[in-house]
Amino acid sequence: MIASVVAALRQNPELAVFLTLALGFLLGRVRFGTFKLGNVVGTLLAGVLIGQLAIEVHPLVKIVFFDLFLFATGYKVGPQFFRGLKKNAVPEVALTIVLCVTSLAVTVVAAKVLGYDCGTAAGLMAGAFTESTIIGTAGDTIARLSLPDPEKQRLLNNIPVAYAVSYLVGTSFVVWFLSSLAPRLLGVDLKAESQKLEAQMSARPTGQAGTRSGYREWDIRAYRLADVFANRRIADLEKSFVPERVFIERIRRDFKFVDATPDTVLHSGDVVAVVTRRRVLFSEGFAIGVEVEDRELLDFPVVTADVVVTNRGVVDQTLPILAEQYGRGVVLEKLIRGAEEIPFTLETTVQRGDLLRIVGAAQHVERVGRIFGYTERPSSETDVVFVGLGIFVGGLIGLLSVRVGGLPLSLTASGGSLIMGLVFGWLRSVRPTFGRIPEPALWVFDTVGLAVFIGIVGLNAGPSFVTGLRVTGPSLILVGLLVAVTPHVVALLFGRYVLNVNPVILLGACAGAGTVTAALRAIQDEAGSKLPALGYTVPYAIGNILLTAWGPVIVMLTR
Repeated sequence: MIASVVAALRQNPELAVFLTLALGFLLGRVRFGTFKLGNVVGTLLAGVLIGQLAIEVHPLVKIVFFDLFLFATGYKVGPQFFRGLKKNAVPEVALTIVLCVTSLAVTVVAAKVLGYDCGTAAGLMAGAFTESTIIGTAGDTIARLSLPDPEKQRLLNNIPVAYAVSYLVGTSFVVWFLSSLAPRLLGVDLKAESQKLEAQMSARPTGQAGTRSGYREWDIRAYRLADVFANRRIADLEKSFVPERVFIERIRRDFKFVDATPDTVLHSGDVVAVVTRRRVLFSEGFAIGVEVEDRELLDFPVVTADVVVTNRGVVDQTLPILAEQYGRGVVLEKLIRGAEEIPFTLETTVQRGDLLRIVGAAQHVERVGRIFGYTERPSSETDVVFVGLGIFVGGLIGLLSVRVGGLPLSLTASGGSLIMGLVFGWLRSVRPTFGRIPEPALWVFDTVGLAVFIGIVGLNAGPSFVTGLRVTGPSLILVGLLVAVTPHVVALLFGRYVLNVNPVILLGACAGAGTVTAALRAIQDEAGSKLPALGYTVPYAIGNILLTAWGPVIVMLTR
């Protein structure tokens, strides 16, 4: 029975790939206290385990899935990457460059001192920074070296060995370091600093994921209009409550419903549907009339829609200004930037590519969507022309190379896919009428694409994995900690004492620059706030690009 299964896996390696995915995602759920292996490491270990059966998978399979993963990565961070090139993002860009350059320097020095080959050095950096793209870009570069095939294969097999050890050791420590030890190093109380920043920014404390407050900030009530407001326009009534936002959404007049527009003149005896914050309803100055029960008046459709910001006229404007100019009848529920929900305050500015989740009557939501850019419509269809063309063009660009020190240095076809993903992701944010990739499809490209790539790396490296781990494993434990933590220490000191960045934002920026998303979650939990996400998005976008680019560079410097 067992021999038959092994023979089936060898003769049909696609079955081994799917078995690796299933076992890898199962292992990824394993927890050690608060630390979880995650899908990537779980799949790598599963691939190594199944790879002991000497199963060969054609390299083209992993390249296809790796290109899909890289394109999806660029597509997600494209708008934030190009935003990082603006002047107002200089501190975030400077911090990211310092951290990423330090990571390269520390890795190269450690590899030189301990005599690591270029495969081990690349895996060391990839694991310490959870940047699996380095495995692909460094591996492509090694494959181009003028070396005998057995030597190339040895170097390639050393990458996942170093990756597995440095990921497990380095990343778990970085999560703890940034969330617990770093605030002490900076001499700050993270929760107190978050509360102080929330007070300064007028931000509301945020709850845990999957929960929401029982308090309803906005409400709709029916009032029989006080005579003092008769013969006045709705626009005049609403302006009388400024700076509070009060909207008349609907009118009942003589048993008929009347549409409420800014120029509509109110009559004595009108019953109006009022939309405003609850605190306004209960304030002493809110004497709009007598509240009545009128279900039919209040029974109008309210919709929620996701609006992608593309209009240059609203970019870099604060939320209060936009609310005053365009926001009649709508309420902002969430602001998502770079796939991360960020807290919004009176000082928050809107950026191109932001996703605004707004709520209001259908006609108001449609109007705001047209003004701000593009309203996302629920759809499961992916623009495959967009994806295929992007990877094709990016691959051609990536194949261009220059010789540095006798080594052909290039982005590689996979690196080109990442670059074109950035460009196409930005184009999508500017012209969202094409290039749609729904969130579930993006998840498949991103998560499954990377998992298949890593799983095949593990399958191919399986037979030599244990031997390599025995040779380099002990030293990698200590070196993985050094390589993972040193750049963050340098970035923290640079950000705090040179750039003078608020510590709450600084910690989020370090998590982003090091592409350690798990650390962001831990920092938010420790702070009891989502505010660290304000510093995360731009460094995460730029950090992904720089660390991916280090793959060929580290091979060149350590060969």
